[in-house]
Amino acid sequence: MTVHFVSIASPDSCPALVLNADFRPLSYYPLSLWSWQDAIKAVFLDRVNIVSHYDRVVRSPSFEMQLPSVVSLKSYVQPARQPAFTRFNVFLRDRFTCQYCGAREELTFDHVTPRSKGGLTTWDNVVAACSACNLRKGDRLPAEAKMWPAKTPFQPAIGDLHRNGRLFPPNYLHHSWMDYLYWDSELEP
Repeated sequence: MTVHFVSIASPDSCPALVLNADFRPLSYYPLSLWSWQDAIKAVFLDRVNIVSHYDRVVRSPSFEMQLPSVVSLKSYVQPARQPAFTRFNVFLRDRFTCQYCGAREELTFDHVTPRSKGGLTTWDNVVAACSACNLRKGDRLPAEAKMWPAKTPFQPAIGDLHRNGRLFPPNYLHHSWMDYLYWDSELEP
């Protein structure tokens, strides 16, 4: 299907918020968003219901459709009980702050016990670190480098990441999403 844009602004600036069948976002970190193309494809495959639209329209020779701004899955997806170990989730657990100096720029992650000394890539051994601190600590143990993390690394619960995530809402929140997100309310997700 060939799609033509009606408005001058790009539809790429129109992601769809994806809700589970219970009308909660599939994820908050990162926020569950699909491109307009993926949202329309899911509509055609009858996998989602359209909950809300943008004012923008896409057209093909035989079809016209408002771009969905919020969609909900027709089948419920069981949320994960434990957060996945990812770089983003380590940064979120550590509030996007270097655990050695407090910087918020050029974050990497550091193995508290270096891998060369038997340290594993696990929640209990990895912390957010700025590039400068990571380089300065190098391949040494905290006592050797005289650098200790501000907080002992730990495996967070989903609730820990949700609480920290409230401090870092996405840069863009469409008004049609607000009824489904907690950045706007005092309620726990």
